[in-house]
Amino acid sequence: MASSAARGPRCRERSRRGRSGRGSVPAGRSRSRSRAREGEPRALRELSPLGDLDALGHSEEGVEAAKSQKKTIRNKKPKSSPSDPNGPAPAETEGHGEPSRTSENGSLPPPKAPGKRGRKSKTEMLLLKLSQDLECPTPEPICVQKMLGSSQAAEGLETPPGGRPKRRAAKVALLYLQELAEELTSVYQPPAPTEGAQEPEPELERIQKKRRSRRRKEEETDSDDPARDADFVPSKEVLLQAEEEEGSDAPLSEVSEPELEAVRGHGGKTSSAGRSKPQCRGLAPNGFHNSIMAPVEKCSSLTCSLRDQKHSQWEFPDWIPLAHKWTCLSESEAAPYLPAEEKSPLFSIQREGIEDDGVLYRVNRFNSLQPHEERLDVSFFVGGPVWAMEWCPSPEGSAASQYVAVYCHGSMEETHSVAGLHGGPALLQLWGLGTLQQEQGSADKAGLAYAVAADHGCVWDMKFCPSGAWELPTTARKHPQMSRLGLLAVAFSDGKVVLYSLPHPGALQRSKRTQVKDGSFHKHVICKVQCIATLQVGSVQAGNASECGQCFSLSWMPSKPHHHLAAGFYDGTVAIWNLLTKSLLQCVRQPDGSLKLYPFRCFLAHDHAVRSIEWCKADSNFLVTAGSDRKIKFWDLRRLYEPINSIKRFLSTEVAWLLPYNGVTVAQDNCYASYGLCGIHYIDAGYLGFKAYFVAPRKGTVWSISGSDWLNTVAAGDITGELVAAVLPDLAINPLNVKRSSDRRFPVYKADLLPCSPAGSEGGEPVLPKTRRYSEMVTKSYIQFRDTDLRSFKNFSSREPMRRMHTQEVKAELSLDRLQLESLHKVRFSPNLDSHGWLVSGGQAGIVRAHCLAGLASSVGHQLLPECRARFSSLYGDKPSSPSPTEHSLLPAE
Repeated sequence: MASSAARGPRCRERSRRGRSGRGSVPAGRSRSRSRAREGEPRALRELSPLGDLDALGHSEEGVEAAKSQKKTIRNKKPKSSPSDPNGPAPAETEGHGEPSRTSENGSLPPPKAPGKRGRKSKTEMLLLKLSQDLECPTPEPICVQKMLGSSQAAEGLETPPGGRPKRRAAKVALLYLQELAEELTSVYQPPAPTEGAQEPEPELERIQKKRRSRRRKEEETDSDDPARDADFVPSKEVLLQAEEEEGSDAPLSEVSEPELEAVRGHGGKTSSAGRSKPQCRGLAPNGFHNSIMAPVEKCSSLTCSLRDQKHSQWEFPDWIPLAHKWTCLSESEAAPYLPAEEKSPLFSIQREGIEDDGVLYRVNRFNSLQPHEERLDVSFFVGGPVWAMEWCPSPEGSAASQYVAVYCHGSMEETHSVAGLHGGPALLQLWGLGTLQQEQGSADKAGLAYAVAADHGCVWDMKFCPSGAWELPTTARKHPQMSRLGLLAVAFSDGKVVLYSLPHPGALQRSKRTQVKDGSFHKHVICKVQCIATLQVGSVQAGNASECGQCFSLSWMPSKPHHHLAAGFYDGTVAIWNLLTKSLLQCVRQPDGSLKLYPFRCFLAHDHAVRSIEWCKADSNFLVTAGSDRKIKFWDLRRLYEPINSIKRFLSTEVAWLLPYNGVTVAQDNCYASYGLCGIHYIDAGYLGFKAYFVAPRKGTVWSISGSDWLNTVAAGDITGELVAAVLPDLAINPLNVKRSSDRRFPVYKADLLPCSPAGSEGGEPVLPKTRRYSEMVTKSYIQFRDTDLRSFKNFSSREPMRRMHTQEVKAELSLDRLQLESLHKVRFSPNLDSHGWLVSGGQAGIVRAHCLAGLASSVGHQLLPECRARFSSLYGDKPSSPSPTEHSLLPAE
C-alpha cells in the first residue's frame, strides 16, 4: 500500500504527459502488440466465416466492452492503482524503452497479469485448441470474441481516426434505452392469417436492414465525452445481449431468428401486451367477432371440468318425497291460493324477420301458447306479477325434461311491506317446458306440472340444490316413496326458509290416483305439502318469531355435499345453516317428522336489508352480499370480523357471480345512480385491483340479473320491459382495455305498452291512461313483444333491434305515474348443459317467456354434449327421453 501511494504523483504526472502526446501512443504500442498477439489473426481467420475483417471487428468490440467495465471501476476508486476487472490488482510495471504508456483517458493502462492468474495464457490455450478443430459451431466465435476482448483490453488496441477508442458503455446504454422504449410502446399486432405458402425471407431482410441502420446511427452518434456515460454501469446481461446482437453480421436462419427475438424480449411484438391477448381475428360463424366468442369457449370447458369436481351425483339420501305428505286440494280448498287473474292481458309478438300478422293473444291462467316452429320461444301465463323464479337442475347429458319453479303475487296490484313479518296464502308453481336442447325446443306446449300451497306469506327468493338431488323418473321406489326431482329452498315473508323435496310429476300423479274419490279435485294438481325442514334464525330457547325480519335472498353452497345454505334478512343479518347437522342445539325434530334447523353461524353484514347474496362457485369460502345500505361486501367465511372488500356505489338489486371470475356482475336501482351510469356493472372483489367495468347502460331500474357459466353471458330485465344480454370479456385481464363494449350486448326482446284505441273521436294519436290500477290499464292497452332473431348475429350492428336498443339507452323515457305493466322482474339462465342456451323471464304482466339463444352456441358446447350423454348412459344405464305419458297427462288441454 505504501509503494502504490508513493507512486501516485508519478502516475498522475505520466498521465498528463500522455494526454499531451496522445498521438504517439499507437506507434509505441505496435511492437508489444505484435509480439504478444502473433498468430492470433490467423487463428481468427480460420474460425470466423467472414474473414479477417469480421474477426478484427469482433475483437475490437470485446476490447471496448472490457474498457467500459474498467472505466466504471476507475470512477468508483480514482486513487487506487488500475486493476484488471477479472482479477486482483497487479503491481505496476514500466515499459522497456518505450515512451510514456498512458491511456487516452488519462489513466495508466493495466499491465500484463501474471501467467498463473491472468487470462492471456488461457486465451492462448483456447485459441490453440480452436485452431486445431476442423469445424466450429456458429455461437463459438462470440465466446472467442468475449475472451479475446478481456485479454486484448489489457494490452490495448489501435485507436480510430478520432484519437481514442470508442466507448462501449455508450453503445450499450443506447441499446438498452432503445430496447426499453420498444417494449413500452409495443402494440399487439397478431400476425395476419396466411393462405398457402409463407414468405419469411422479406421479413428477414427487413429485420437485417433495420439492425444495420441502427448500428450506423450508433456509430455516427458515438461521443468521446467520458462524462456522458460515466455513471452508466451495464450489467452482464446487457453486455451479453449486445454481443449477441452486434457480434456477427452473418445472415440469420429461419430457425435462429425467432430464438434471438425471444432472447431480446420483443420478438413478434408479443412480449408485453401480446402475451395476455388471444390471437383472435375475423368473425365467428354466428357473426360475432372471434375475440368476443373466445371467452365463451373457454368458460364452457372450464365449467364442465369444474362441475366434475364440485358437483355430486347423489346427496341427502334421507330426504325422499313421501306420498302421504302430499295432499291434493279440492276446488274449494285450492281457491284461496290461486292468483286472482284468470286471463292474461292482451299481447302480441312481433318477431324480427317475420311479417307481423297483428294477432292479439289472451291466455287463460296456467295455460300457454304453442312454441314457435322457427324461433322456439314459449309464452305462458302464471296469473300474477312474477317475483321469484328458478330452473330445476339436472345432470349433464341427461336429456331430461326441463322444469321451472315460479312464484307470483295473488293480484296485479298487491303490495307487501318489507319492514314487518306477515303470512298469508302463497302458491309455488312448477312448470314443465319439455325436452329443451341448445338449438331445438319442445314440440309440446308448456304446462303446469303441479303447485304447492303454503301459508307463510309471499315468496322473495327460491333456490334449488345445485346437484345430487335429481334422479331418474323411472327409478323404482317402494310406496310411499316417490322418485325425487330436486330439493327446493324457499324464502318467505314470515322470516322462515322452508325446504321442500319435490317429486317427479309422473310419480306424484301415480301416487295420487288412489286418493281421488270423486270429481271435486282441482283440474290442476295443487297440493298441501309437509316440508322436509324449516330454517329460522335464533336458537332452541328462542321463540318461533324471527328476530331478523323477512328473508329476501338465498344461496346454496355450490360445491358438494351442498350442506350449507346462506340467507340474508331485513336487519342486515346473514345466517348460514348446516343441513346435515346432528347437533341437538341446531337440529330439533318436530312431532310431524320434519326438522327445525338453527344456524351455526350468523353475522351482521349490512346496516339494512340484505337484498342479494351469492356464493363463489370456485371456492365455497367466499361470499358476496349486497344490501340496502348501498354497499357490496365480499366475505371470507374463515375471518368474518371484517369483509375482504366493501364498496359503496349505488343501490343494488341483485348480483351474479360467474364461475371463472374474481368479481360479480351487479344490477342496480337508478335512484342513486349518476347520470349515464345506471345499468349493469362488473365489480372486482379487490384481489386484482381492477376498476368497475360498465357492462351495459340502462335507463330504469334493473330488477334482476342472471349469468350463464356455459356462455360467459349475463342477462338483465329492467323496468322499461327490455331484456338485454351481454357477452362478457375475459375479466381475468383488466377490462379497461376492452374496446367497443356495445358490440357485446344485444336485446333478447323488448316489451312495450301500447294503447288499444285512439284518444278521441277526432283520430288523434292514442295515449296510455295515467293510472296505477290494473283493471283500467288492461282494458285500454296491450303489450307488444318485439323479439330479436337470436339464431345469428351477422350484420347485427345495422339491424333494427340493435338500433332500437342504442336509441333506448340514450333517449328512453320513464312514465312512473302509471302501472309499469311491461316491466320485467325476474330473469334466469338455465344452469343445465342440455338447455344452457335457454333463458326465462317474467314480470308485472304475469307472462313468462322462454327464449333460446341459439346463436351463442360454441363448438366446445357441441363437443361436450355427446361426451356427457355417453357418460350419463354408462352411469345410469338408461337415457331418459321425453316425458312419459303420465307426465303429459298433467298438462292442461287447450
